[in-house]
Amino acid sequence: MSSLAEDENDRYRAPALDKGLDILELLAAVDGGLTQAEIAKRLDRSTNEFYRMLDRLVKRGYVTRIDGDRFALTLKLFGLAQLHAPVRRLVSFAVPLMRELAESSRQANQLVVFDRGYPVVIAQQEAPGYWGISIRVGSRISLFDTGSGHVLLAFHSKEEREMMIAENLGSSGDQGKVTPEFLARLDQIRARGYEMMPSAQTAGVINLSAPVLGADGKAIAALTTPYITLINAPGAPDITNSIHLVVETARKLSELAGADVGTRG
Repeated sequence: MSSLAEDENDRYRAPALDKGLDILELLAAVDGGLTQAEIAKRLDRSTNEFYRMLDRLVKRGYVTRIDGDRFALTLKLFGLAQLHAPVRRLVSFAVPLMRELAESSRQANQLVVFDRGYPVVIAQQEAPGYWGISIRVGSRISLFDTGSGHVLLAFHSKEEREMMIAENLGSSGDQGKVTPEFLARLDQIRARGYEMMPSAQTAGVINLSAPVLGADGKAIAALTTPYITLINAPGAPDITNSIHLVVETARKLSELAGADVGTRG
């Protein structure tokens, strides 16, 4: 490349932005994080050059400290990406299937993604009859006390779960809900392919949740039916048949999202 072309390419250089992007790209390529000295060494810069930049990335939530002196990416970039075109595309694929699920199950259902520390409802389908449980699109719900939150955690790696939990807890650092029993439950959910749990918010509701998987086998969303027992509704599926309908709908949506999921029960 000629010096003229190099000068043209460098005309609008922003050294601070380049430095921040270098850090993000480096941390995205490693597991377990890096110390400030390791970051400087890999990028062939002095340690002092990165101190202020790392501090700002931590304060803005793109990077977090782990094990005291190591830095790792949070899921904030992932969350921002979820709000972009892929989410709109996912919703456009999901809406017809969610409508079919509502008709066949006689229940409402919702689609939930993880965004900046919380499960967020991105699509909602009302029940076809008079009765059903609905939740407003855009609502942030609990990561620990909902079927959607459990599924989103269960279908990620151990390291990603830890990052999602840390992002949810923020500066409080309250790890009280992250018990061995809770982590074991996530493994059980992953093994059976769905969550079935009483609602922690509404009496008489059972959350039936299944993962929508991406091409990498990780949950990009959770499909959840807040199941209620319908009285005087001949032909309405019972809870066992309803969870099968939820799982099958999530499987179809996973295929549309590019996942190789085969047949799940």
